[in-house]
Amino acid sequence: MAKSGELTYLSAMGERGKSHAFNKPFSDHQAGRLFIDLGMIRNLLPAPPARLLDLGCGTGWTSCFFALMGYEVVGQDIAPDMIELADANKDRYNAKSVSFIVSDYESLDFQEEFDAACFYDSLHHAEDERLALEAVFKALKPGGVLLAHEPGDGHSVAEHSVRAMENFDVTEKDMPPYHIMHLATEIGFSSGRYFPFPSDVVKCLELERERPLATKGAPSQGWMSQVQSRLSRTWIRMKQRRRINRLMNKTARAGGITLLTK
Repeated sequence: MAKSGELTYLSAMGERGKSHAFNKPFSDHQAGRLFIDLGMIRNLLPAPPARLLDLGCGTGWTSCFFALMGYEVVGQDIAPDMIELADANKDRYNAKSVSFIVSDYESLDFQEEFDAACFYDSLHHAEDERLALEAVFKALKPGGVLLAHEPGDGHSVAEHSVRAMENFDVTEKDMPPYHIMHLATEIGFSSGRYFPFPSDVVKCLELERERPLATKGAPSQGWMSQVQSRLSRTWIRMKQRRRINRLMNKTARAGGITLLTK
């Protein structure tokens, strides 16, 4: 797939798509998931103040949010029109500690300048993810961390991915944690871990969506009811634990957040 598709992606979406991209995360029907993702990424990053490289930042909403959290951020994207909107977002959010650059993340020339870097749903658009990871490795200071929130096996053949490739000529790849970690080991990262998508963890815990609230003045439960209630809570916790274990076991291939340390 040609990188020209990435350069024309925003204009090809039309005014409605452009407005949606500019107003993310609030404009997205999965806004709740985006907020959960960003919260998890923030908890895995080194604490601010730190210098952060936000790769494939698009309209810059993630970069602005990181800046408002106290990071000094450089947001990068290959498309000039995306960076124009990113600069507009910077002004809108008064995110003073963020700057934006137009560049290809496969050929960055930073040398040990950043404490952390982040691919948020952007590495799977790379033509050569090894080059991208090598460039980030060079950009990180010793001990710096890279977080990659990326889809897993099957993403490239999913209906929405095929449609994006056909309509916009963009790259859509499977980018599971096991693949990222394999490349990272060869490049020289010292360690790596992976975590499930935060929204998948939430789904695992949502076993009882509606639970009755305690009513003030209600008669106290008898001992049998109390035992049954405790057994029910224990069963729920056991079921949640089994679901989390299954989720962890499949994350390496299904996609998630990969945390790498230089």
